[in-house]
Amino acid sequence: MPWPEPMTPVRMRRVAVVVPRTALRDALVRIAEAGCVELDRAPDAAPGPAAQRLRGLRGRAGPATPENGDTAVLAAATPDLDRLAQRDDRGLLAGEAQLEERAGSAVRRGEVAALAGWCPAAEMPRVAGRLAAAGGALVPLPTPRGTDPPTLLRQTGRVSFTPLVTTYGTPRYADLDPSWPAGLAYVAMFGIMFGDVGHGALLLLGAVALRLGRPRRLVPLRRLWPFVAGAGLASMLAGAAYGEFFGPTGLLPVLWLAPLQSPARLLTAAVVLGAGLLALAHAAGAVNRVREDGWAAGLYAASGCAGLLFYLGLALAAVGLVPHSPVPWAGGAALAACGLALLASGLFRASAGGGAGLAETVVRLFDVVVRAGTNTLSFARLAAFGLTHAALADLVWRGTAALAGRGAGGVAGAVVLFVVGTAVSLGLEALVAGVQALRLAFYEIFSRLFETEGRPFRPWHVPAAERAEALLRR
Repeated sequence: MPWPEPMTPVRMRRVAVVVPRTALRDALVRIAEAGCVELDRAPDAAPGPAAQRLRGLRGRAGPATPENGDTAVLAAATPDLDRLAQRDDRGLLAGEAQLEERAGSAVRRGEVAALAGWCPAAEMPRVAGRLAAAGGALVPLPTPRGTDPPTLLRQTGRVSFTPLVTTYGTPRYADLDPSWPAGLAYVAMFGIMFGDVGHGALLLLGAVALRLGRPRRLVPLRRLWPFVAGAGLASMLAGAAYGEFFGPTGLLPVLWLAPLQSPARLLTAAVVLGAGLLALAHAAGAVNRVREDGWAAGLYAASGCAGLLFYLGLALAAVGLVPHSPVPWAGGAALAACGLALLASGLFRASAGGGAGLAETVVRLFDVVVRAGTNTLSFARLAAFGLTHAALADLVWRGTAALAGRGAGGVAGAVVLFVVGTAVSLGLEALVAGVQALRLAFYEIFSRLFETEGRPFRPWHVPAAERAEALLRR
């Protein structure tokens, strides 16, 4: 049964661009404008005329690509390269250099030229239509054996959590796309550490400003607004549960617990939440191992089915210890032992065998057991930093309340203390909570989801130049 589309990367197809040799440039311009095809390029290709002129203008060696600082554009027809060099038009020269590189990678047979590449399956009809206007065709090809297609994570509307995943790395094409679950887990962990309705509301206002591009110097960070908005909402929800509004001001009732009054309950809840997230990460990792290499490999992997059985058994045994019931404990211990047996079998088979292989297997099994405990307890930092945030807000509020009762000067001092203290608390604690939530997502969750990195999908996209007609050769 196929997985739902939102849980998998964009479906890719191996394609061939087949056009008459005389229409190769026109076809490449159309592909560059479409911006959804990644064309194979020949390694160590010699620079063409445009690249040589561009290198001369730059005065330094290096490939003619827009990454060197020139925004590439393409003319509809072949421009006069000498005139472009005289006008110091590096944009059109950079575009022509890229086109030369792709054209040089084409395979030519008689009057036909062909290029291979990758294209999202949903975009194939649009690309085929553009090529048909140039007399060409887009031909689907079978995926080469042993080759992974490039990975493109889905951009679901205006709200996307894919930067959280792509900052860590590129998943393999066969892996599940954890963007939305990981994004929700991130903001939930942030909210636990930053639980305050007032502080969360300020973060939400900051997200709105970021979404609107204000201030302009933060425009490059605009794509992060969903994280700031989600963190603000999660902080407000956690703050409502804690009864915190710019600290313990008494303006909100405590719906669940007050962090400074019930630290043990908050610590227990943080560890239980962490165990649940790790179990889900183990399950998703097991699915990834099976999808990547089949059941034979996925069954014995530490981040596969063996690791999942061990962790579920460990969690069940831990639950059985709380009420002192032997049934959950015995069942959990048996399940954990089964997982360790599968894992040991896989590790020993992957080793050199003999005494050295046995010793290596024992050491790696010990590492798996220790990491299961330490990774779970690592989520205690959610409670620790939640207590730190609550204590700092409590300190600011107590100082504000004490100054407010000392006349007009005291009121002025209380206002200054409240504003400065809130700003320090907001900036410092938001940074700490953001970094710690990111650390937990990367090292505790993603390390179980992904074992090897995939290759990102890099389509060739160069826009057409609006002023190209004046620069044509004739």
